[in-house]
Amino acid sequence: MEENLPLIIQLLSGAVGGNIAGRLFKNLDLGTVGNSISGILGGGIGGWVLGLIGLGEAGTGLSAILGSIAGGGIGGAVIMAIVGALKKAFVK
Repeated sequence: MEENLPLIIQLLSGAVGGNIAGRLFKNLDLGTVGNSISGILGGGIGGWVLGLIGLGEAGTGLSAILGSIAGGGIGGAVIMAIVGALKKAFVK
C-alpha cells in the first residue's frame, strides 16, 4: 500500500486541480463530474511525467508528498482545460 500512496495522492490532487481549474475557467468547465474525471486522468499523467524527469522520485519525505500534490494538481488542471477546450471546439 505504501508504494501506491504517491499515485493515490496524485489522483486525488488531480481531481481537486481539475475542479479548481473548472471554477477559474468557466468557459471550459465540464461540470463537477467531468472536471473530476479529467482531473484524475491528468493527475496520473502529471505524476508519471514528473517521475520521468526525476522530480517524482519515490520516497516518504515531505518533498515527495508535495511533489505528488503539485504534479497531480497541475496535471489535473491542464488536462481538464485541454478537454474543456476540445469539447468547446467540437460542440460549435
